[in-house]
Amino acid sequence: MDTALHHLHATIIENVRAALLEDVGSGDLTAQLVPLEARARATVISREAAILCGQDWFYETFKQAAPSATLDWHVAEGAVMGVNQTIVTIEGNARELLTAERTALNFLQLLSGTATTVKQYADALHGTKTKIVDSRKTIPGLRLAQKYAVTVGGGHNHRIALYDGILIKENHIATAGSVTKVLVNAQEVKDAALNNPFASTAFVMIEVETLAQLTEALGAGAQMILLDNMTHDMIRQAVAINMTFNNGTADLEVSGNVTLDNVRGYAELGVDRISSGSLTKHLRAIDFSMRMSAI
Repeated sequence: MDTALHHLHATIIENVRAALLEDVGSGDLTAQLVPLEARARATVISREAAILCGQDWFYETFKQAAPSATLDWHVAEGAVMGVNQTIVTIEGNARELLTAERTALNFLQLLSGTATTVKQYADALHGTKTKIVDSRKTIPGLRLAQKYAVTVGGGHNHRIALYDGILIKENHIATAGSVTKVLVNAQEVKDAALNNPFASTAFVMIEVETLAQLTEALGAGAQMILLDNMTHDMIRQAVAINMTFNNGTADLEVSGNVTLDNVRGYAELGVDRISSGSLTKHLRAIDFSMRMSAI
């Protein structure tokens, strides 16, 4: 897991603070219909089978909006939820629970949706050496949350952001002059960042679109290479070419038009990683329901 994900606590607090400000603003008008001192018990139910993800965001929402509430989880983070299964029960001030409800469920449905999608891809790759990897195609402001959900679903994180990885793409190659020149530049940038706690451990990956570019990259010492939108035949040849350089020690990653239907076929070509932006950008939220009763 990336270093940034080891420091999620502050991010969770800020994510929830921003979400509550957006939803509650100056106050929850509708919650004022309920008596000030009324207490309630709430039950959150999953309406479909999925992977549960986002407990910390859910809990933090109630901590900020309903500080007197108590939560009792019945399903663990990362576990499979069944249809109409009770996920968590909550007790507290009724007004506060009503105010926290939507924001808490929004986090739970988004992150559970991300984890569930990733789990489908990870299961499709079971038995191969290939890892499923995410991208930076995330919801603005919620990148670390979604990156975390990817790991819960059994996937792996690519670079978290621009500061912790060098990914050389076609425009970098074009403006630098060549594959070899841009790789030299990348190493110089990496060497200059030794005092930056994030950048000093950054990887260098180069994206190639042709087998000629692949050969040049390997000859220039590239250790991580992304095969962009290549056909199965080209990928098969790329794996063979890689074996001629240091017995295939460079990691090969496939990207472009990856779907759940074709991801296994790419893995069986012998690549190390498959990345897909769809893990975090093509989302279907998981359906949850929260029901309350007075106590």
